[in-house]
Amino acid sequence: MSTADPPELTGLAARLGAADLPPVHAWQPEFCGDMDLRIARDGSWHYQGSPISRVRLVRLLSTVIRREGDEYFLVSPEQKLRIRVDDAPFVAVEMESEGQGQTQRLLFRTNVNDVVAAGREHPMWVVEHGPAAEPAPYLLVRDGLEALISRAVYYQLAAMVIPASEGDAGVLGVWSDGCFFTLGRA
Repeated sequence: MSTADPPELTGLAARLGAADLPPVHAWQPEFCGDMDLRIARDGSWHYQGSPISRVRLVRLLSTVIRREGDEYFLVSPEQKLRIRVDDAPFVAVEMESEGQGQTQRLLFRTNVNDVVAAGREHPMWVVEHGPAAEPAPYLLVRDGLEALISRAVYYQLAAMVIPASEGDAGVLGVWSDGCFFTLGRA
């Protein structure tokens, strides 16, 4: 289930860096307890076991998430509530590319409408899970919060892979914003 509005026709580049986020990193409230809020691996949000279908509420809550170690919290200047995140708090659901080769830039939109360009500040990486070494690609969105790259977007990336430099035999990846990101091996 996607919790985001459909993308604008203007493209992702026009929305890059347009988010106006509260300064959650500066807030230091006391821990108030656990909240029965869970973000599922598919990016859907659940409160007390029921899905949250209000897109604007999910977007609002997504702006006040903070990660501390392996735990996630919703924070305000006065409260800090621990929530559960099955994998990553966001899912990259759309990708656009600009340019080619080392000058290529990959733009991603998350399920909560954050838009970021993969690069030095927003790296991508792949983790292999389980006995079958199933690849799970991620993208850093902000402040230690990552997005799981959806399967459809990962297939787009896979269609764009190129070999790494000569010294890295068999390594495949993509360029974005001057950085080479390894996605797998041949």
